[in-house]
Amino acid sequence: MSVVKPKSGPRPLAQPQFEAGGQVATVILAGSGYVAGELLRLLTTHPVFSPVAVVSSSQGGEPVTVAFPHLAGHYPTLAFRELEGALATARRSESLAIFSAAPHGHSAALVARVLEDLEGDGMDRQVHVVDLSADFRFPSAEAYERVYRHPHAAPQRLEQFHCGVPELSAGLPRRHIAHPGCFTTAALLGSVPLLAAGVVEREVQVSAVTGSTGAGKTPTATTHHPERRSNLFSYAPLGHRHEPEMESLAEQAIGWRPRIAFAPHAGPFARGIYATLWLRLAPGASADAVADALHHAYDASPFVLLWAGPPEMQDVVGTNHCHLGWAVEGRTVVVFSTLDNLIKGAAGGAVQWMNRLFGLPDETGLVQAGLGWL
Repeated sequence: MSVVKPKSGPRPLAQPQFEAGGQVATVILAGSGYVAGELLRLLTTHPVFSPVAVVSSSQGGEPVTVAFPHLAGHYPTLAFRELEGALATARRSESLAIFSAAPHGHSAALVARVLEDLEGDGMDRQVHVVDLSADFRFPSAEAYERVYRHPHAAPQRLEQFHCGVPELSAGLPRRHIAHPGCFTTAALLGSVPLLAAGVVEREVQVSAVTGSTGAGKTPTATTHHPERRSNLFSYAPLGHRHEPEMESLAEQAIGWRPRIAFAPHAGPFARGIYATLWLRLAPGASADAVADALHHAYDASPFVLLWAGPPEMQDVVGTNHCHLGWAVEGRTVVVFSTLDNLIKGAAGGAVQWMNRLFGLPDETGLVQAGLGWL
């Protein structure tokens, strides 16, 4: 088997230089879960986005450091608030960055209520939302309902949202953003450049292992630590709800719909995703064409780094990076895609999008080095 080596190794990130136009008030909706905690952690060093309200109906009045003791010292006066109190604070700001970390099926109604409130007071303010649920990932209410089996709570807002991975979406497609899930981000970053270049056939097989934080804070029969420690198992193979999301977003990026077969797995670790993608070279395509397509897509990207051979998941944990490696033998192509599900697959990708919405470099506040050892 031959491993196609990239033309250059990973490039170091440099802190971007820019003139900040002041602080942007930042609100986090449904702020007591893992993703919200990661948003708050990333924003401790962000030069522009400043949290002014974190909404939690279950922990209203409690300091955020009760839920996130690892942030002690960073937010000494910030407490969870009920929605109405958060809105009262938000109304006083001319620029607002709103992140929604609410669960699937609940976020759309919450986001719609917030936007209606802010739009209804007559103040001319700059407001952008990045939603981290699945509620705005499909272009129509009908497409959403086919997958999630319940009516969409805010169909009138769908046209205001663009769903996509930042590296695969040029510029600012809409005023608000729906960030794809972590599995989808890993799969699309590894496959879309090859599909778009026509160097592989139109079917992708994805096997991906995720850490337990991807299932949220509340333990269930399959996410509770004793069930996952020293264990590995698949769930919802070839029928997971992220499969049609992957196909829909790939079609949006390349103009036609590939077939993506997806088998997710639960791994015995807390954070990270490791995805292995199987593809087949198109007739007449070569291993060099695979390398060229990936380099063309990502050589200018600060967060997608190309590796000679399979990358290792621990190298991306704690960062907004995705590491890609690949191998080619005959007409078989294997792409390895690994990222931190809580950062590149959620909070970090959301901050990356919000940076762009406010005219900041994608890298702003996201240049953390990896942890190295876990």
